[in-house]
Amino acid sequence: MAPEIILQLLLATFLGALLGLEREYKRKEAGLQTYSLVALGTCLFTLVSLKFIGFNPALLAVGIGFIGAGVIFHRENSTQGLTTAAGLWATAAIGIAVGTKFYFLAGFATLLAILIFAGFGLLEGKIFKKTN
Repeated sequence: MAPEIILQLLLATFLGALLGLEREYKRKEAGLQTYSLVALGTCLFTLVSLKFIGFNPALLAVGIGFIGAGVIFHRENSTQGLTTAAGLWATAAIGIAVGTKFYFLAGFATLLAILIFAGFGLLEGKIFKKTN
């Protein structure tokens, strides 16, 4: 196994973990393990599909929708889990970016996702009086 492939899998797992840590901090259902596994899994699917199958890894974004759908709940007058579903979808894209060697893009997208999770969450709380 090529050292670069191992590093790609480690990087995808690490970037997913960064997002998962923020979700753990906010005590969300999907956290460190889930986000790490989504990034790792999509990176691995991307690597295998590009190397052996010739499959378009962008189709993984459709597949991750099934996981996202499983975390969205509608209760009474509110919907919960939309941000988690969107975060998992973005994490899958980060895993694909690592698998296709777009390392800077993956890292930058991770930083943007953390900004959205942490910064925009605070902004929503202050402006719209939402609680996370």
